[in-house]
Amino acid sequence: MARRVTWTDSAWQEPECAAGFIARDSGRYAAAVTEEALAAARSLRKFPRRGRIVPEAENEAIRELFIRSYRLIYEIRGDGAIVIPAFIHGARRFPAALF
Repeated sequence: MARRVTWTDSAWQEPECAAGFIARDSGRYAAAVTEEALAAARSLRKFPRRGRIVPEAENEAIRELFIRSYRLIYEIRGDGAIVIPAFIHGARRFPAALF
């Protein structure tokens, strides 16, 4: 069963911001990061538990996929929907107020 995957407004802007920053050095790398993030999010429709549990959250429903140096954070909701609240660089601190 394919699930619905949605991005929060702020999360949707984060890959674009990351790509803009990366594009200063490499347009090709920036495009690759964006495409990989979108492909990873699409894959969650069929494989929602493929990511690891986010260690900072200690909640089985809050997971992440690694896209190069970035973390695609997502939550599997009780109704089966997948919500992506953040796409952050791995060197950044996990936003505690996220969940």
